[in-house]
Amino acid sequence: MSIAQQLYQLQEVDLELAANQQHQARVSSQLGASQEIARVKAKLETGQQRLEELERQQHAVEWEIEDLTVKLKATEEKLFGGKIRNPKELTNLQREADELKARSAQMEDRVLEVMDQAEATTKSITELTGELSRLEAEWHDFQEKLLAELIELEAAHAKLSNDRQQLAAGIVPGTVAVYEQLRLRRGTAVARVEQGACRGCQITLPTTELQQVRGGGLVRCGSCGRILFLA
Repeated sequence: MSIAQQLYQLQEVDLELAANQQHQARVSSQLGASQEIARVKAKLETGQQRLEELERQQHAVEWEIEDLTVKLKATEEKLFGGKIRNPKELTNLQREADELKARSAQMEDRVLEVMDQAEATTKSITELTGELSRLEAEWHDFQEKLLAELIELEAAHAKLSNDRQQLAAGIVPGTVAVYEQLRLRRGTAVARVEQGACRGCQITLPTTELQQVRGGGLVRCGSCGRILFLA
């Protein structure tokens, strides 16, 4: 096996390693908290707070209705008890009773309004709770799949790293150093020769370079500097 072919194999492993690392990075970026779950939890918390506030409002209005009922009963007892005969006092009591009834009616309407809002909020909370359960179940399954995939990727990376170490050990150290420098500068250090051209820079090779490549020598492209490999 020529040195160029060895370096080409080394490059293939390096490319697989790079792809593996990128894949691991993508998988790792999807691990952790879910923005969608956080959004639903926030809406659910807001809904629960809203329901608690509505319940407080309902109780406050109901207590006010009870207070108005007590006051109305006392006023009507005075009005119809027969003890008060003064027309002016009776008129004032009647006005007070009417005002209490009107106020009580308003409060009863308010209770119904709050109850309607509480019912709608409760329905929303129920729907959000169901949605949250579904999302959390899906997210849990997704996370397990990601973790399993990450384990496989890490195992593949370990094997590739071992393969690379063995390949590099069988190549002249000085040549590997040149290869590494070219990788840093060019991204790829070895370019295939196809139809008489370097596939790294797409430039047609001079006849002398092409003959040297065919002879199995370690030849670098005169245009881009990459090591040439003829399969």
